[in-house]
Amino acid sequence: MIKKELTSLNISPIERGTSTGEQWFSAGEILVSTSPVDGNDIGHVCASSREDYERVLNIAFEAKRSWADIPAPRRGEIVRQFGEKLRARKSELGKLVSYEMGKSYQEGLGEVQEMIDICDFAVGQSRQLYGFTMHSERPAHRMYEQYHPLGIVGIISAFNFPVAVWAWNAALALVCGNVIIWKGSEKTPVCTIACQKILAEVLADNELPEGISSICTGGADLGRWMAADPRIDLVSATGSTRMGKEVATMVAARLGKSLLELGGNNAIIVTAHADLKLTVSAAVFGAVGTAGQRCTSTRRLIVHKDIYNKVRAALVDAYTQLKIGNPLESQNHVGPLIDHQAVESYLAALKEIEDEGGHLLTEGGIIQGEGYGSKCYVKPVIAEVANHYRIVQKETFAPILYLIRYEGSLENAVTIQNSVAQGLSSAIMTTNLHEAEYFLSHKGSDCGIANVNIGTSGAEIGGAFGGEKETGGGRESGSDAWKVYMRRQTNTINYSGTMPLAQGITFNL
Repeated sequence: MIKKELTSLNISPIERGTSTGEQWFSAGEILVSTSPVDGNDIGHVCASSREDYERVLNIAFEAKRSWADIPAPRRGEIVRQFGEKLRARKSELGKLVSYEMGKSYQEGLGEVQEMIDICDFAVGQSRQLYGFTMHSERPAHRMYEQYHPLGIVGIISAFNFPVAVWAWNAALALVCGNVIIWKGSEKTPVCTIACQKILAEVLADNELPEGISSICTGGADLGRWMAADPRIDLVSATGSTRMGKEVATMVAARLGKSLLELGGNNAIIVTAHADLKLTVSAAVFGAVGTAGQRCTSTRRLIVHKDIYNKVRAALVDAYTQLKIGNPLESQNHVGPLIDHQAVESYLAALKEIEDEGGHLLTEGGIIQGEGYGSKCYVKPVIAEVANHYRIVQKETFAPILYLIRYEGSLENAVTIQNSVAQGLSSAIMTTNLHEAEYFLSHKGSDCGIANVNIGTSGAEIGGAFGGEKETGGGRESGSDAWKVYMRRQTNTINYSGTMPLAQGITFNL
């Protein structure tokens, strides 16, 4: 279905999944990338062996010093050129993202646009890797802080955003003077290869050495190699909370640095003062966009009893209008889940909802028939539940929206929202200024992202992205997230000709 795009992106039917730039090699097992859109194979990728991984690390280790020696604005120029390459290939890469992952073509284009946006941000940041100057208590001394590159940044990304989250990390890590090693999801390996080839073109055009940007392909074992490897100065991992805990434990055991973007169990609070039209629009897109496979997908809708029935009726009506099918066709709102394992998780969640006493307001199940041959298409579901249900406390990567009624004050709704282990994204729908400000106060949402009158899904490049609690506490993308990719150093310069000590201490020799 996307042969033209694959050719344009220089993707062959059989690809090597290990690269340090222009060099490509692999000696591991063969992975088959199968599209959830139609069940057809996209390509075969030879995964990385342990020997391949060691070769990548050795080359990256050699490259890190020469890359760090290049002035930061010049590194920014390389990232700018990468952004221009992405602009030229936005359509092809966006379609590949859609076809290999299963999100709509518009969402695929949006994901590539995020890559372009973070490149633009990083270019400006390359001239703003600022430190601070402070006054010393000792005469004729100057104190300041500065930031240096870490060295090697390992990036582990997930299938649901197969290119954008890597770019968030890569663009900033590169302008900060680090080299990068990327383990893309084994479920979307062709997207990983396509991105590496585009960036490798830029590096080769500028006669830069191998190892500035590398990829390895594989499963959980590869992630464990990276987490345990003391040569990797920072491991940035995006995925499930279970995976993140394993990565964090292994990195901490060697006193390394980790940046974790993990699970979400995101809620929208709908108060009695909410705008119903805004509420339904935000909730539906948040719940069914990317077939509910975003870390910021809306999982829970916490609705005040006074408007509960209106919201419920409007949501059920909206769900009858959803079109489910091939995400490359623009009339469809919902595409497939990533694979059959995801479908099984969805079906298990539906059973658990009913076992715990929940009520399905819309019919669930797998969609059969012509055009759904991959058997990865499922019906989006609205379920009336109580927040304490075990299934509601979990994150199910599927289009399941939990409808929860609350009574009394906004404090009650916030308590319900915050009583889950995850803390990524949250929102409140209200036209009441007091409610909005309370939600954003220290007494309100405990999430890393808190929105008013927009949904939980989606984020702008300019702000730091990330969450609290079992979401991992990391921050990526905008604001001052660049600092995590650098090491902080405090400097004191004595130009007095004497040796005064701090705190007035004297030490006479």
